[in-house]
Amino acid sequence: MTIRVERPGDHVAEIVMDRPEALNAVDTAQARAIDSACAGLADDHGVRVVILSSAIAKAFCVGADLKERNALSDDELAAQRPVSRRAYNSVLELPIPTIAAVEGFALGGGCELALSCDLIIASDTAVFALPEVGVGVIPGGGGTQLLSRRVGLNRAADLIFTTRRVPADEAYAIGLADRRTTAGTAAQAARELAAEIARKSPVGLRNAKRALREGFDLPIAEALEVEDRAWRDTAFSADRAEGVAAFVEKRQPRWSD
Repeated sequence: MTIRVERPGDHVAEIVMDRPEALNAVDTAQARAIDSACAGLADDHGVRVVILSSAIAKAFCVGADLKERNALSDDELAAQRPVSRRAYNSVLELPIPTIAAVEGFALGGGCELALSCDLIIASDTAVFALPEVGVGVIPGGGGTQLLSRRVGLNRAADLIFTTRRVPADEAYAIGLADRRTTAGTAAQAARELAAEIARKSPVGLRNAKRALREGFDLPIAEALEVEDRAWRDTAFSADRAEGVAAFVEKRQPRWSD
């Protein structure tokens, strides 16, 4: 099994990529497994945070499986494309907070899987790159859009056009990574952050993510309407009543799943 779902803590799920012989390169089977794992978690209201990690210290994921791609005809590649897109979109569209725990290489599609998460924790061993134009393609798992939204259009153009590799310190400095940690500790740091987030209102988390994602590219007036709808869906929920009561009574909230 190249993908497994673990439960490292209350209300936290971790999708662990484990294809060591290929450094987690995404072939068709791996893409389907990622999509399946995300589909199951999206409908699980007992899960409030999802971590994406690797069982391999050397690599988070080195991107598409080019050995598989090299054997595909044009027709087969065209047929494989929707499978690949669904895998990346399934991570991007998870309705709850997501954290990528990056150790080692996050190249091509691996970088795009990290970019599809809300937060990226990079260990000192992390190396990011989008090398696609060097092998005759372009980033196709959201890289051209997600990287530019994280680091700005011109910096994204620099990284995509040159295909150069970005070490952890630079990734953190330019906003490609949100937090840095020491070698070998990215997954643990992600679990600690996930545990902190998971203690918050599940309704609030889902609606906050919805407002952030849906409003990001809109004109401010439209974005504020998105926020208002998300606020109303939260403010008139049982979570708001419980959260306010817990604050007044000076106790921890008891959220329902």
